[in-house]
Amino acid sequence: MTDSLSIQQARKLVLHSQKLPLVKKSGTAIEATHAAIEHLGYIQIDTISVIQRAHHHTLWNRNPRYKPKHLDKLIADKRVFEYWSHAAAYLPMRDYRFSLPRKLALARGEQSHWYKRDEKLMQSVMKRIEAEGPLMARDFEGKVDKAKPGDWKSTPAKQALDTLFIQGDLMISSRMKFHKVYDLTERVLPEGTNTTEPTPEENSRFLITQYLTANGIGQAAEIAYLLKNTKPMVTATLNEMEASGELLKISIGIKRSVETYYALPKSLALLNKPLARSKLKILSPFDNLLIQRKRMKALFDFDYLIECYVPAAKRKYGYFSLPILWDGKLVARMDCKADKAKSKLDIHHLALERNIRNEEAFYEALDKELDGFLDFHGCIEFQIHRTS
Repeated sequence: MTDSLSIQQARKLVLHSQKLPLVKKSGTAIEATHAAIEHLGYIQIDTISVIQRAHHHTLWNRNPRYKPKHLDKLIADKRVFEYWSHAAAYLPMRDYRFSLPRKLALARGEQSHWYKRDEKLMQSVMKRIEAEGPLMARDFEGKVDKAKPGDWKSTPAKQALDTLFIQGDLMISSRMKFHKVYDLTERVLPEGTNTTEPTPEENSRFLITQYLTANGIGQAAEIAYLLKNTKPMVTATLNEMEASGELLKISIGIKRSVETYYALPKSLALLNKPLARSKLKILSPFDNLLIQRKRMKALFDFDYLIECYVPAAKRKYGYFSLPILWDGKLVARMDCKADKAKSKLDIHHLALERNIRNEEAFYEALDKELDGFLDFHGCIEFQIHRTS
């Protein structure tokens, strides 16, 4: 049997599952941060810093008491680790075992890494870290390889470190001024960590359950997004779990077509909870809600492109426009930059979508949210330079 949801119900289920807008949590601030990471499954790391980096921004939207030092503490306490999700990310240590399929496939040569392997240099790097303790790339001498325009430049030692990290021999024990500090995996893992490789079916069940818990509804392509060689097994496992009653098949009318999604039965209870529609949230371009642009276009009718990689003359909204969630919809985007020297947030372009019905209420909600947003960025004032 296939259940059906309206597009409005589907959006509500997605937003509740993503903890947006947030519901106040009890307990300490750092525990709320840890709970957010465990619930979402990953927090994407990004280096762009015109405002607070994406990982801090995403966590702040789920925990208004969030402080950037929380991540350092959770890494030091071995409750969170860095690895690759669909991109570089912070992951719950609880889920360490499910990072192993990728690591072991790379170590066994079943998948290829983006750097050419230098076995001799990799052995040398491992011996130094084993003898000297945690080290950064700058602790290894070497010249930067020549790169093609647009390529990332890195030393051979940095490439060796990254290869050892991505295949699981090294982990990131901390960061110093955002630079990675590498150590042997056995020295970083908490005692008693499960290090047995999950079977393909176990891994697929984990991917499905984690995705649907955090996102409410999903399709095979979304669950396997940028996870190499996982879609066939995810598709088979979805069918098995639906047949056994562990999952529900959901039919959603999207414009003139009907799309089929999957959901966990318990998630549908979220539809009985009211959504805080009057609350507004300014989101990171790398927020978990938004990272799959095709999904956002289908479910929220929001066609989003991050334009920092687009030539300036061709940008429509701005270098780093932030999607804005309000009234259960994505209704605007705001390109801004925090001027730390002047304690000022410059909003270069505020662009409203056509689906805003009450602009006055929207601006009231935006003004209220900007109070916390300014404080999060160490700013005391803002200026809007352009609206459209």
